[in-house]
Amino acid sequence: MPIRARRTRGARLSCGTLAVAATAALLAAFAPAAGAQPAGAQRAADPAALARPAALAQPAALAGPDTATRPGGVRESAPVFSYADAVRESVWVDTGLDGDADGRADRVAVDIVRPREPAAAGRKIPVIMDASPYYACCGRGNEGQRKTYDADGKPVQFPLYYDNYFVPRGYAFAAVDLAGTSRSDGCDDVGGRSDVLSAKAVVDWLNGRARGYTSRTGAERARATGWSTGNVGMIGKSWDGTVANGVAATGVEGLRTIVPIGAISSWYDYFHSQGAPLYDANPSWLSDYVNSPDAKARCAAVQDRITRATPYTGDWTPAWSERDYVADARKVKASVFVVHGQQDLNVRANQFGQWWDALAANGVERKIWLSQTGHVDPFDFRRADWVRTLHRWFDHHLLGYDNGIDREPMADVERAPDRWTTDRVWPAPGTAATVLRPATGTAPGVGVLDRDRAPRGTTETFTDDPALSELDWAADIDRSTPAKAGFSTGPLGRDLRISGSSTVTVTATPTTSTAHLSAVLVDLGPATIRAYNEAGEGITTLTGRSCWGASTPGDSACYKDTEARTADVGHTVVSRGWADLGTWADPGRGRPLTPGKAYEITLKLAPTDHVVPAGHRLALIVAGTDKDLLDPPSTRPTVTLDLSRTWARVPLVGGARAFDRATTGDPARRAGVQSGDVPAGRAAPARTGAPIPGEAR
Repeated sequence: MPIRARRTRGARLSCGTLAVAATAALLAAFAPAAGAQPAGAQRAADPAALARPAALAQPAALAGPDTATRPGGVRESAPVFSYADAVRESVWVDTGLDGDADGRADRVAVDIVRPREPAAAGRKIPVIMDASPYYACCGRGNEGQRKTYDADGKPVQFPLYYDNYFVPRGYAFAAVDLAGTSRSDGCDDVGGRSDVLSAKAVVDWLNGRARGYTSRTGAERARATGWSTGNVGMIGKSWDGTVANGVAATGVEGLRTIVPIGAISSWYDYFHSQGAPLYDANPSWLSDYVNSPDAKARCAAVQDRITRATPYTGDWTPAWSERDYVADARKVKASVFVVHGQQDLNVRANQFGQWWDALAANGVERKIWLSQTGHVDPFDFRRADWVRTLHRWFDHHLLGYDNGIDREPMADVERAPDRWTTDRVWPAPGTAATVLRPATGTAPGVGVLDRDRAPRGTTETFTDDPALSELDWAADIDRSTPAKAGFSTGPLGRDLRISGSSTVTVTATPTTSTAHLSAVLVDLGPATIRAYNEAGEGITTLTGRSCWGASTPGDSACYKDTEARTADVGHTVVSRGWADLGTWADPGRGRPLTPGKAYEITLKLAPTDHVVPAGHRLALIVAGTDKDLLDPPSTRPTVTLDLSRTWARVPLVGGARAFDRATTGDPARRAGVQSGDVPAGRAAPARTGAPIPGEAR
């Protein structure tokens, strides 16, 4: 969970329970109960439940099977091992780096909890691993849990439920402090070599390829090969999931699967969008924020280097290449289970989109959940289904059980609060990129969206107003206002589904030497949605608790329940993208604009999966600064759009035919105007779950 200040409409969003007044959060953790609880879950009916292990097989666990057989003969790991008696230890792994330049190789702290019985019986077990910068500074999960230790420095509390639930089922759990954080050496470098290689070194150690020690400075070796199979699954939300992406992109042997939740795939795209600085685009302070107190004193040079290497201008530099995991997707050997909030305005949806498409292009086994939330963990928006699914995912990929999860639908998509659908592949089968075009309407800035090309010379004009946001523009879609150019269909006669990533190509003439552009797709019509723009980002945390695994006096398995926090709205922004017009010629370098000159640029919009219902309208809005999400340019330009050379490519299920059927009889369709020749070819091929390239705080 990277943390970053983000203004919201009247409030700040925090990462999990990290409510830092000066800096709201980048990446947090966890989600609401839904449906029946799986085996191992129980209500915290009495205080004693917090202190006692769940009912486990006792001596029989040593001799008896550690699997259960579900209907149909499907194997499933069962909670037969003692959590109370589990081995709890700390190891320091040599990363081979000297990030703090103190003349010694850095060691990262790894806190481990594992069942005692398998090793005593000569059996090895797989490892679930969460590498994080947040274990000491900020906490993990919806309740901001931190690691705790006893008087001898032995780990007592492991944040989150992974240890409580999976250790009794025969897994080890490893909580890794990234370099420079908590009890680790080195300096955090915000997604760079230190972050990625310090976590990779732990995977190597679990496979016998790196050195581990029983203390931070001592020479006594610690080895994992006596108890670890070497099969590792990395999981985590936000910054933690980001590191999992980065480690997978190294191709390290032994990493069998990753589960990135609200994770970054390219740090450039966390701080910039096509050259435009996203709000508070400054990575260097993140390392200072998460570094331990002693690291702060020794890591100033690292922070200065990050600042110099990642300019505010948005120009692409080697530092961004180092932090771009998408470029190395071809190296990924692990399966990938992506979870992302489609309304995540912290780690925006383009982060998962470009990663997903690159993985698809390289034939990586993958699965995806897309929620309506903001930056929220599935444990807090779909708890029971999530734990059950994650259990089966790890059983399959780390224990090798043939439980069928690899043959089930690839995608789960939340259509309305707590209402989910599935798809065999994602984007949905039958999706085709369909060219939609804007044209003038009844008043300036109130235009029409259709498939017909506007006549040459048709224009719309807007003036950048940094005080207004995408929600303001959408609310004024039918009013002539100076800050936006809006275009909409008439009421749809049928549902219209968008599935995948859109682009918007504009030909724009600015009046000043700098200009930032925003493009958003909007569903115009009443709906009840998750309140992603309010505290909780789509969930409400309740006072009652449910338990997910076994507890000890120092580490409870019981977590506060949650429920959907909803809002009734008249319009929903379903996809968005931003760009600095100065990057029109080179996406890696901006340049001053010539006032009065026309420039063509294509904005990449974040992927979405959204159904615009019959009776609603689909709208495209083009404007300047998107308040709270984009920093304004140095000038306040007026921008003229050439509508004959402006269009959107929208991935519609059913393609152009679906659009035509949905808009048949729409009085806004213009008779007599020729359907367009589409620049750069007609509709793009359907993007499905097959290997086709595509789109990563």
